Amino acid sequence: MKANGRLIFFCGKMGAGKTTKSKKVAHDQNAVLISEDEWLGSLFPGQITKFDDYLKFSRQLKPLVTSHVQNILRTGTDVVMDFPANTVSQRRWFKTLYSEIDAPHELIYMNISDEICLKQIAQRRLEQPERASFDTEEVFHHVTSFFEEPNADEGFNIKRIEGSV
Repeated sequence: MKANGRLIFFCGKMGAGKTTKSKKVAHDQNAVLISEDEWLGSLFPGQITKFDDYLKFSRQLKPLVTSHVQNILRTGTDVVMDFPANTVSQRRWFKTLYSEIDAPHELIYMNISDEICLKQIAQRRLEQPERASFDTEEVFHHVTSFFEEPNADEGFNIKRIEGSV
């Protein structure tokens, strides 16, 4: 029987570089990349204008993504998920993804300073003007208020990436 693929997912504040890193890891590992922003943008175009909209549509997406990701992992293919694992609750969902099918996993924690995150968010506003209404300093601080650093008690295989100015 073929071994399950590895699930790779990310924790880090808004603007930490999770999307950029997920693309690089997926390329380097020859893994399937699944991006929450792409799915939400395709399924709910123009409907996410505030943080509560994001939460609502993200919840709706998870049941479909769960079975899809598990089916890919069962083929022995690695999956890189560009979905946030920024709270204990979000990480619990990732744990069900891999534990239900006994797949290996890696949580990449991008511990990046607020200053760098805000600079990267400002740059993203220039590069992706369609995100300008969501990618603000106010939204950053609101979203960051929910952020929970992963800890060893949660039972994840954590790879830390440190960064500051």
